[in-house]
Amino acid sequence: MSDQRSRLTRVTATTAPGAVIWIRAYVGAVFFFEGIQKFLYPDRLGAGRFDKAGIPAPEFFGPFDGVFEIICGVLILAGLFTRAAVVPMIVNMLGALLITKLPILWGEAALFTDESGWWDFIHESRTDLAQLCGSMFLLIVGAGAWSLDARLSRSTTTPTSR
Repeated sequence: MSDQRSRLTRVTATTAPGAVIWIRAYVGAVFFFEGIQKFLYPDRLGAGRFDKAGIPAPEFFGPFDGVFEIICGVLILAGLFTRAAVVPMIVNMLGALLITKLPILWGEAALFTDESGWWDFIHESRTDLAQLCGSMFLLIVGAGAWSLDARLSRSTTTPTSR
């Protein structure tokens, strides 16, 4: 039982201030709404976009990515298992940058824009970079004092009375 508690404490522990809620709100909301849009606009933002990017099995991976973004977005917003929730989103953002934004930097025919070069890469990747940095920040500091993680962490470290 104490082994289980220590694992939970490692995942939920945070000494970050309550102000981290602002980063969680931004990062979680963007993931949540982007995930929903993969289902609302599948041709443009879901499977169609994955197909255009050359991702195999786009009809599977488009919705799969959307589900992950919705679930992880909600967890991040709630501050519940935040560190675990940002890990797949970091992978998600690295994939988005490598597959859809790096071709812009290289000056190749860009997948989703006619632009190319450094400044166009920075412009087109600004949201992905912000999400990546926000997710990495949350991985490092945790969900902050105003989160379900903080509440869980406090409850698992408080000795139980018998």
